[in-house]
Amino acid sequence: MSSTPVHGAKEDGTSSGMIRSSQEVAVANIIRIVVITIALIFALFPVIFVTLSAFNPQGTISTFSLPEIEKPSDLTQNFYDLMFDEDNLAINPFWLWLRNSFVVAITSTILSVLITALSAYSFSRFRFWGRRQLLLGILLIQVFPNLLAMIALYLILQQIGTLPDEIPRIFPFLAWIDWSFLNLFSLNSLGGLILVYLGGAMGINTWLMKGFFDSIPRDIDESALVDGATHWQIFWLLIFPLVRPILAVVGVLSFVGTFNEFVLASILLSDSNETLMVGLFGFINDQFDRNWGMFSAGALVSAVPVVVIYIALQDQIVGGLTAGSVKG
Repeated sequence: MSSTPVHGAKEDGTSSGMIRSSQEVAVANIIRIVVITIALIFALFPVIFVTLSAFNPQGTISTFSLPEIEKPSDLTQNFYDLMFDEDNLAINPFWLWLRNSFVVAITSTILSVLITALSAYSFSRFRFWGRRQLLLGILLIQVFPNLLAMIALYLILQQIGTLPDEIPRIFPFLAWIDWSFLNLFSLNSLGGLILVYLGGAMGINTWLMKGFFDSIPRDIDESALVDGATHWQIFWLLIFPLVRPILAVVGVLSFVGTFNEFVLASILLSDSNETLMVGLFGFINDQFDRNWGMFSAGALVSAVPVVVIYIALQDQIVGGLTAGSVKG
């Protein structure tokens, strides 16, 4: 018994509809590949540019191709001059800049994570007067850029530097206290810069972390309260270990933001207290003597800690950003 071919189908058993579907899939894949390629080129363009400049012994960025290299050591000449040349280190203390950046970034990150976690826990678990207004106020403050507060921050830190002399004069009964420790938080001090960074640490991080706290069942808190636990024990022993993903997210954001921050650091710091970003800017700040090679080498070196942190905490970062997006 012979079968009659179905109308619209070819002899090989494939339909014209299936052929069109396969073509559409192929076109869609080609479009995706083209878009991804353009995005990669756009993202990698500055990286390639900086990398070529870092390995360019002439210290310029005028070309995308490396000049003629006489010996292999010429490729790493900028890195050697930046990190090991004694004459250059006497003028541009790279390791001191790097240490200052790590001190500021690590200290700011640890304190901001703790402050943000405590704030988010309070907003998530407690109900108090003005709670909603405070949350909206925190969000509203973040709308205004930090650059608007530069002058005010500069004057505040400058006034802090005068307090060791002013407090004993205004309050003689407090003259027995050594107030010189306040200089650690005055203008041109790492402590003062850390205070400034902590002042803007809450903001969107509090909202982000609060969403993650809301996703944790309140039954845990209620069961612990029944067993006699205090709110601090509930937070530190039960809730805190459960929010490690969002802590990693806030920590990475805080570290990257403070480690790479330039504007406030350049205004509030000078001389030996300069951070890495401010110090590297000196290589290209001179109008007639710009060393783009050493600047690019320092930029690559400064990117290593950030890349390592992202790779080490990538699972926690993905989990923290997705788990707090919905309340469940």
